[in-house]
Parts: sequence; structure tokens; C-alpha cells
Amino acid sequence: MKKIVIATANPNKVKELSIPLQLNGFDVKLQTDFFCDQVIEDGLSFVENALKKARFASAKTGLPAIADDSGLQVDYLNGRPGIYSARFAETLGYPESSDSENMLHLVELLKGLPLKDRKANYICCVVYVAHEDDETPLIGMGTWHGDILSEPRTQFGIGYDPIVWIPSELKAASEIPLEKKLKTSHRAQAMQSVINQIKQREAK
Repeated sequence: MKKIVIATANPNKVKELSIPLQLNGFDVKLQTDFFCDQVIEDGLSFVENALKKARFASAKTGLPAIADDSGLQVDYLNGRPGIYSARFAETLGYPESSDSENMLHLVELLKGLPLKDRKANYICCVVYVAHEDDETPLIGMGTWHGDILSEPRTQFGIGYDPIVWIPSELKAASEIPLEKKLKTSHRAQAMQSVINQIKQREAK
């Protein structure tokens, strides 16, 4: 069974990344079992940030690593918050970028807009490196289409999930069961792409 370390300390992301790997026969390890420090996410794209996290985890553990970087792109805001989704409030000059603060300020920026102008996409990039210096990392991308609601539907979910309405599911992202998200979400799409690429590489 192939060992692989997941490069995140976010417990919600751990579930969405580890379950597909385990179902495909990987021996999943968590970076929190090896180290606590975090790499600085100063890349200019989802790919750059995910790659930095994967290389960092692989260097720390000596294992193949998989990492994701994801965010919400709102059409009306020309793609913001994008790669700055986790610290969106800070980019607007506020001192705190908790999930609740980020949602509050995003909703305020879109206040009064009709639903047709609230289009958004969840974007996820997943990167796999076989080792720290892997020159041919495997990259998967996923997109989940939605609309920004005027207020949260729930008090749980990852990031902006409570205010992102997924038309194909007739639910907010935070209302969709994990089992369903593991099949349809942006992260699920990106993960499946990378898992397929790993299998193709190892079959050669």
C-alpha cells in the first residue's frame, strides 16, 4: 500500500482529501503527525500555492505528498477573492479573516444585486509530488458553479459554503452531505483527476 501525506491541517479538508485516497488503496498519513509549521502561501495562483504546500510536506516527511489550494471566484468582483479567499477580510483592510468575517464582507459587497449578478465558482487545484524535488508534479483542477446568497443558510461548512448556493443540488454547499460532495465538488473533481494520473503513471 503506497504511503502518502496530506499537506493540510484543516480537519474538513483532511476528510475530503483522505477518503478518496483511502478508497483507492493509499496509506494516508497526516502532516500534523509529523510537523506543525506551515509554508507561506505567497504564490500568485492556486497551482503555485498547492505545489508549495506539497513540496514542503514532502521535504518534512520524506513521503510523497498531496496538497490542495482552493478558493471562491465571484464574477461581479472580477474573480475575487480567488487565491485570497481565506484572508479576504484582511485584503479589504479588516483585522480578522475568519470564515464568518469573510462571508460577512463578501455578502456586503454584493448587497442589493439580483441573483443573475451573483455568479461564482469554487476552484480547487490538487497537486501530487512523488518527492520534494519532483520535476513533473501531477496537477488536477476542479470547478463547482454556484451563486452567492444574501445570508448564510447554516452555521457550518468549509469557508464560504453557507453562502454558496449550488443550483445543480438545490442546496447551499454547507447543506450537501459529505458523501455527495465527495462525488461532485470542485475538490472531488481535482482529487479524482490526480488519482487517475497517479494510477496511469504507476501502470507504465
